[in-house]
Amino acid sequence: MAAYDAIVIGGGHNGLVTAAYLAKAGKRVCVLERRQVLGGAATTENLWPGFKVSTAAYVVSLLLPEIIRELKLAEYGFKVLPRRPSSFTPLPDGRSLLMGPEPGLNEREIARFSERDAARYSEYESLLERVAKCLEPALSSPAPDLLPLPASWRQRGFTKRVRDGRIAWNLYRALGELGDDMPEALELLTGAARPILDRWFESDELKATLATDAIIGAFAPISAPGSAYVLLHHVMGEAGGARGVWGYVQGGMGALATALAAAGEDLGVEIIREAPVRKILAAGGQVNGVELEDGTVLSAPVVASSVDPHLTFERFLDPTQLPAEFLAAVKRIDYSSASAKVNLALSEPPKFAVRDREVGPTGLGPHHHGTMHIGPSLEYLERAYDDAKYGRYSQEPILELTMPTIVDRTIAPPGQHIVSIFVQYAPYRLAEGDWDSEREAFGDRCIETLARYAPNVPGAILHRQVLTPLDLERTFGLTGGNIFQGAMTLGQLFSLRPVAGWADHRTPVTGLYLCGAASHPGGGVMGACGKNASVEILRDM
Repeated sequence: MAAYDAIVIGGGHNGLVTAAYLAKAGKRVCVLERRQVLGGAATTENLWPGFKVSTAAYVVSLLLPEIIRELKLAEYGFKVLPRRPSSFTPLPDGRSLLMGPEPGLNEREIARFSERDAARYSEYESLLERVAKCLEPALSSPAPDLLPLPASWRQRGFTKRVRDGRIAWNLYRALGELGDDMPEALELLTGAARPILDRWFESDELKATLATDAIIGAFAPISAPGSAYVLLHHVMGEAGGARGVWGYVQGGMGALATALAAAGEDLGVEIIREAPVRKILAAGGQVNGVELEDGTVLSAPVVASSVDPHLTFERFLDPTQLPAEFLAAVKRIDYSSASAKVNLALSEPPKFAVRDREVGPTGLGPHHHGTMHIGPSLEYLERAYDDAKYGRYSQEPILELTMPTIVDRTIAPPGQHIVSIFVQYAPYRLAEGDWDSEREAFGDRCIETLARYAPNVPGAILHRQVLTPLDLERTFGLTGGNIFQGAMTLGQLFSLRPVAGWADHRTPVTGLYLCGAASHPGGGVMGACGKNASVEILRDM
């Protein structure tokens, strides 16, 4: 029986980050990945000859710079290609809105719709940047347990109480630096995106473009409390080379996992692929290893799970090892999801009539660099949600298109392109029928919607992959198809993630930790969950 200091379940980017930091501290570590390919949802797959497709996650910005630096990822081939311009919204009336970090671009473009909004936009972005800068340190440390929960739930020693108090005090002081911005900052953290955007701007076209950021990955409308928080992601992260600049990973998103794996292996991490876990082994409230589906047993006093709480606590672990109140809280975790993904291989880039004059002989233009939004108005976004809340996929879906081949020619044959389409809303549970029978009809609906803006796309499709919420669950082990391993709503963030009283990556079973997106700070290709977990594991070891 093989023995390790720590076993990590799941070879997604967070699991690989945890493993690398544990190995860097001199621990003998093993990573167990259910699939042949690493990266979890941040992966690259050779779906069709000559095409390397970022199957699920598709852009990066939030990845912690210290992870890139400390694990020397650039030396292992990790490179981010910035997207400039970063956003393009074609409109049914023939107009369009192009936005990005280039000096003066946003003001010029927005002014075509509203001079007032053009003047206010930089002020809006400055507010978001101030709030984001205040919050970012909180993402880079474990969340404190602040609630006065019953002592029977968990014994917290003096040292932990002091540590939690220090983290909370640092956040309190950071928020205090916002001064007169505090009321608006609190609204951004807890309120709904729509009223905030309505108050700032008058142009529906600008508001719709910004609002899509608030609902990606969520089963909620733009008018739902808590949706405004995700607006901050627009200005967070520096992996793209500057604050708020999102980019494509050269070679596809899986190149991040490749770099993390290489860094980890050089530090001594053993990675075992095609090694699905059957059980987390524990006795007397102490973890002691795992058993694989083939019966192999691996022993370790520490197991870090980067899969979600449903799989960790309800499938892999004997529930008798858990306190009843903890298990009940785990069962209440909301995995509501309404996201889907369509991946296309195209013989030519999408041709948006509103920008045809700007393309060169290759058919490529500035608008192809960033996210291409199909969601022209706030009412369009609201109606798309209305379908989903009644168990139907949106008849007029919200589409976010990215075309990494505009800057990365290593992932497709010459002259051909990959387009990833992230789709809202596609509820996990359909009121009628099932996803296995509706998959292709749903894909057709997405292409029909896109064709109204880029008529050449249907005829340019060489290959197509449709990933429904059910496919996301089956392929990537995401319960309910939720890309964040649990909804990122107010009741499931910070000190409440994954459940109240257990926000520091530990669990009621000694030696068992969570290190994936189900833990603080949540979903997105950040690596923060994995790094924060490694800090707590090493503290205990």
